[in-house]
Amino acid sequence: MKPHLCLYLFLAMGFLSFFGLTHAADKLKVGDPAPVLEVTTEDNAKLDLGKVYGEGTTPVYFYPKADTPGCTKQACSLRDAYAVLEDKGVTVLGVSTDKPAAQKKFKEKFKLPFTLIADPDGDVLKAFGVPNLMGFAARQAFLIQDNKIVWVDFSASTGKQADDVLAFLETQS
Repeated sequence: MKPHLCLYLFLAMGFLSFFGLTHAADKLKVGDPAPVLEVTTEDNAKLDLGKVYGEGTTPVYFYPKADTPGCTKQACSLRDAYAVLEDKGVTVLGVSTDKPAAQKKFKEKFKLPFTLIADPDGDVLKAFGVPNLMGFAARQAFLIQDNKIVWVDFSASTGKQADDVLAFLETQS
């Protein structure tokens, strides 16, 4: 995507969001049960979110588009801290409205060690209450423990997503 096109896209997303012209279910909040549904991964495989949640702490982060500058920074932040996150029993899931092939290419290009969820129909966005901004997910993050939402970030950071998750986990120790 060309830089000026990307700028126009994010300005339009902000405008629509400001005036409430985007569609999303009610936002999830701390204490809510985490949405359980079957999703499609970058490998076009089915994944049961309920089973993933049962394996430990799960950050589910949403990003607008694979292989764009901000989304790459966000994913690489989690990639670079992956060993620390894994030591804490964390399973990372990234979600965008990209199709599986685009997610797979993004994962391979940046050597992302975690699962990416392809959500072109917006079902996962809707289940989490994440705004769908003209076909792109709003940048948000949720942390799930014991099948409950324990932390939310409605304006998720790009370069500091892992730091934000780790900071929250430190408060739990």
